[in-house]
Amino acid sequence: MDNKEFCTIKNETKGKLPSLPFVSIKEKILGKKYDLSIIFLKEKDQKKINRKYRGKNKSTNILSFPLEKLSGEITFDPQKVKKDAPLFKMRYREFLKLLFIHGCLHLKGFEHSSRMEKEEQKFMKMFS
Repeated sequence: MDNKEFCTIKNETKGKLPSLPFVSIKEKILGKKYDLSIIFLKEKDQKKINRKYRGKNKSTNILSFPLEKLSGEITFDPQKVKKDAPLFKMRYREFLKLLFIHGCLHLKGFEHSSRMEKEEQKFMKMFS
C-alpha cells in the first residue's frame, strides 16, 4: 500500500494554527489522490507572491495555485485572515475554513459565481 502524504501543512509564521479538518475538506473537494500543500506565510511573503503572480502590491488572505492536474498549493496570510474575518461577520477559525474551501474549489476549477457560493455553503455545513 502506498503511504504517500497527499496533504502537507507548513507554518512559516510564529503563530499557532487553529485546528481545522484540512485533510478531510481537501479529500472531499479534490479527492484523496490530490497532492495539496498548504502554507501559512508572513504578510511580507504573501505580498511578494501576490505581486509576482497577480500584480497586486499587497498581501491577501489566500492564494491558490494549481500546479498539475492532481496537485496544487494554497497559501494564507493568517494575520490578514484575522483582520478580514469581521468584514464577513465571522470568527477567524470559521473564516479560515471558508477560505480554505474557497481555495480548494478554485483548484477544482470553479470561478467566482453563485454556483461556487452554493458549493462553499454546502461544504461549510458539511464541516460545521
